[in-house]
Parts: sequence; C-alpha cells; structure tokens
Amino acid sequence: MEKPMLTRDGKLKSVSYAKWGYIFIAPFFIAYIVFTLVPQFLTIYNSFFENYRIGLSQVGPNYVGLANYKELFTADSGGTILILKYAGNTLIMWILGAVPQFVIAMLLALFFTSYRLNIKGQGFFKTVIYMPNLIMAAAFSMLFYTLFSRVGPIQGLLENWGVLDQSFDFFSHRVTVRGMIALMNFLMWFGNTTIVLMSGIMGIDQSLFESATIDGANSVQVFFKVTMPLLMPIFVYCLITALIGGIQMFDVPQVLTNGKGQPNETTRTLVMYLNNYLKNKNFGMAGAISVIIFIITGVLGAIVYRMLSAQYKDQKRPHRERRGNVI
Repeated sequence: MEKPMLTRDGKLKSVSYAKWGYIFIAPFFIAYIVFTLVPQFLTIYNSFFENYRIGLSQVGPNYVGLANYKELFTADSGGTILILKYAGNTLIMWILGAVPQFVIAMLLALFFTSYRLNIKGQGFFKTVIYMPNLIMAAAFSMLFYTLFSRVGPIQGLLENWGVLDQSFDFFSHRVTVRGMIALMNFLMWFGNTTIVLMSGIMGIDQSLFESATIDGANSVQVFFKVTMPLLMPIFVYCLITALIGGIQMFDVPQVLTNGKGQPNETTRTLVMYLNNYLKNKNFGMAGAISVIIFIITGVLGAIVYRMLSAQYKDQKRPHRERRGNVI
C-alpha cells in the first residue's frame, strides 16, 4: 500500500507501508525456521548416521544409509517387530479414548447449543467440562496410580462391595492399564473437543434448522442431513488434531507405568520407544523413529481428511452468526 506525501520542497513522493506487514510477521517465520524447520531437517539428516554413546565412549557419527531403518523393521529374537508392536499399542489406546471422546463431545455440543432447550448458565458448564484439560497429564497419571494401586481407595471399595475377593493388581493386566490410559485421555480432551464443536454448530445459519423442522425432519434427520455435513470441516479438524496428539502419546503411559509399558510392554507407545533411544544418546535411531512417526502421522491424517472431507471441500459455506440449533 502506497500513500502520497509532501516533501519539504513541495514535491509529492510515495511512501510504501507494505514493508511493515512483512516486518510484523517476520518473527513468526524466523522462530518457525529456527526452532521447527531446521530441527526437522537435522532429524532426517541424523537418521542416516550411526551416532550413539557406550559408557564414556562416543561412536560416530558414521554414515550408515538406511541401516537404522532396516534395524527398526528387523524382528527380535521372539519374532516381533517392536516398532510395529508399539505403533499398534499407540493406535489401540488412542481409539479407546477417542471414540467416547467424540461421541460425548458431540452430544454435549448439541445439548448446549440446542435452541429448543435454551440451556442457562452455559458459561459455567463450559468451564467445568474444560477444566480437566488444564490439569497436567503427569498429575492425572499420578492420581490414577494412587487410586488404582493395591492399597488405593478403588481396591478397598471393590473389596467392601464384594466385587473382589482378594487384592487385584490393576497394573498387571493389559485391559485395565490400557483402559486407564484411554480414560485419562478421554477426560483430559473431551472438554476441548466439545468447545470446538459448539463453536462450529453455532456458526451454522439458524434458518437451515428451522427449514428442516418445518419440512418435517426429526432431530436425527436434522443432525445427519444438516448439522453434520455443515460441521464436517470442524469435525475433520478435531479428528486430525486428536490423531496427531494420539500418535504422540507419551506423558500419561510414561508416568502411569514408570516408563516400562507394563504389562509386557503392551502400553509402550512410539514416543516412549523414541524416548529410550534419546535417553541412551542414540541419535541415529531416535532420528529414524521420529521420521517414521512423521510419515505415519502424515499418511493417517491424509487418509482421514480424504475420507471425511473430500465431498465438501469444493462447497462454499457462508459463516453467519446464530444463537443455537433446533435439536
């Protein structure tokens, strides 16, 4: 943008203010390049090198090509490819927490934005359901570890009620440990998902719901024919971000199982596997795992996006302010 200005000698000259826009956005791009883009390229670069420490001795960095990737996909003595096992653990625990997360979040979003119900005190309820998201995952994990330990209150209650005849170790069974991890992830994130879905629903024109109701559509038909198609971009955003967070699952199982992934490493995730190599200063293998996690995230994200939003990406959706829906 240029603005004409008079000089001291009375002549006009053009002053460009466009450069200030670039100056204001420059800090973001500089920080992104320095702290994100460069480390990403360095991670890919290091994945092709042998670089680790044995005691006080440093081995490498020595160029080994794809040897690190080959080692990751080589079966151990028991015939198990560990990275595939840990990837399966990660996806299973994410699905166990994500399915109820999105179901409950969608029901709550429809409930709080209902024009017919006209819920009072929405600010209070939004604050309450979002509060678990503010609790540190480590604190959440320690709470659950205390509650479900052999001397914890859950154990005592179940014995007093006659559900258990003897002491039961919740942390020695795959189902219970995975269930606890999934439950914690659900409790921490369903509030955030609810708030985002509510924002999406409130961006849909109220007249569309009223028209559907006048035409004789019931609540279920309104949801699947009006709400969900128009909410799909927001829903896809929530699903992909949840998927990215799920693949990077680390803090909850790390603290709950003390980094061991018990029982029998059935709760060890990809990032826990990566963390073990970082702890041992094996930067070559850690870089290779990071690249594989990046590829898995990109592929799954692309699949989800293509499956759910391909039919809507060319549609124009005007954004209008509204108060709620009629469901």
